[in-house]
Amino acid sequence: MIRSYDISQVVPYINWAYFFFAWQLKDPAEQQRMRAEAEDLLRRLEGRYQTHALFRIVDAHGDGDNIVVDRDGTPFVLPLLRQQSGSPCLCLSDFVHPVTDRIGLFATSTDSGMETDFDKDPYDKMMAQLLADRLAEATAELMHLEVRRHDWGYAKDEQLTMEELHLERFQGIRPAVGYPSLPDASLNFLLDDLLDMKQIGIRLTENGAMRPHASVSGLMIAHPQARYFAVGKVGEDQLRDYACRRGIPVEMGRKFLAGNLA
Repeated sequence: MIRSYDISQVVPYINWAYFFFAWQLKDPAEQQRMRAEAEDLLRRLEGRYQTHALFRIVDAHGDGDNIVVDRDGTPFVLPLLRQQSGSPCLCLSDFVHPVTDRIGLFATSTDSGMETDFDKDPYDKMMAQLLADRLAEATAELMHLEVRRHDWGYAKDEQLTMEELHLERFQGIRPAVGYPSLPDASLNFLLDDLLDMKQIGIRLTENGAMRPHASVSGLMIAHPQARYFAVGKVGEDQLRDYACRRGIPVEMGRKFLAGNLA
């Protein structure tokens, strides 16, 4: 399913803490000044650009360190990584029932012009790019809210404040590709097979990075006890097992997981 949003629909879901962090702003007065400038630019961008969400809710089941989804009647394996230290050693597949369940797959993005149309003004270019990042994340927040309440409907009666949304007080999790629970950006190739991201203007680089840069992709898992974690370091044995499950050469897996190798 594809949804497009006007900027004004998405702005209320922006988590400004990450915007301030990007500018390295700690003084409250400076934060308020910069937010006012950002909101002024967002008002000027209204009507010129939109954000976009693409998602599917699919039948699935957990199978060891994999999630197996139903792609139009055919099993499609999403290989995942398990923590190798700590207790318990978690994998996202642990939160998907081994017999029958459902998960969500998603990608969000902004119109690419937000990253390319401001080359004549370096300040506006920087501001627009940072706001595009925030809008892509805010679009994921809004889309996930709609999915929980309506499309999937497992939390029909959810009523959370914006602060509670940003603190992720809702049921389930939305792990994003490239983040600690899903560190392999090349997983985007598999999500693209399932979602066809070009429908919302996303293309992938040879390593699985998304363009426009202001894009987010990942999974939606509904289990009430699901939580985020960091996969951490990956040993040689796990690398080889992961490459086998992905159906790729070990050296390619080594390249994709370079930041996590022990």
